[in-house]
Amino acid sequence: MIKKKQQKLPLYKQICELLHREISAGHWLPGDRLPIESELANSLGVAIGTLRKSLAQLEAQGFLERRQGSGTYVKRAPTGKAVYQFFHLELPQGGGIPSAVILAIDLVSDSYVAKQLALTDTQQLLWRIKRERYLNGNKVAVEEIWIESRHCEQLLIDDIHESLYVHYRENFDFWIARVEDSIFCEQAPTWVQQALTDTTATSQQEDMHRSYSVVERKGWSNKEILEEFSRTWFMGEKCRYIARWS
Repeated sequence: MIKKKQQKLPLYKQICELLHREISAGHWLPGDRLPIESELANSLGVAIGTLRKSLAQLEAQGFLERRQGSGTYVKRAPTGKAVYQFFHLELPQGGGIPSAVILAIDLVSDSYVAKQLALTDTQQLLWRIKRERYLNGNKVAVEEIWIESRHCEQLLIDDIHESLYVHYRENFDFWIARVEDSIFCEQAPTWVQQALTDTTATSQQEDMHRSYSVVERKGWSNKEILEEFSRTWFMGEKCRYIARWS
């Protein structure tokens, strides 16, 4: 399938999501002052104007407070759901702005996936979405996401939002409210190895015979229905899986 242009989150919203995640994770606590704008913009690799737009949105939502002549402070921790609420991959040094590119969408059956989704018909056709995942513009993982075909008769790359969770909410009348992750290592499928393999011949030989970390995820909707199953493969030197509780 030809790769097409998909709906992207504006950069300022990506920065909002990143700061939302960082505050939720406790990197900055209520009362803490954020780094000065020039330092924060530089660390995030964005223009100050873009950063200020993000800070203004978070301030309007009540998470930040700007004090004239003093700086920007965390007012309270977010309680709402961020777009990347359940995205647990970070760069080895921490953080990273998430983004995604869809590689292909097809309608296929898979008995293993059907069982994970608790379907009685293991030959039922399912939508499979293959994606590359990026942090700060660097490819760190690839994944496949499966949902039932009953949600739509046609699913095109052009029509899907970069965040599938946004797409579910806006088009399928549900959102993912909770997830369950299982993490293990395996020799990944060929298409995954090819997508994550370096370009040099030596690296290709090494990567094609290595084990990859994989996260298998089940996602339940706000209606407590098991709606999504996914697999995400990544290499530890490119990113790490982080889960935080409070």
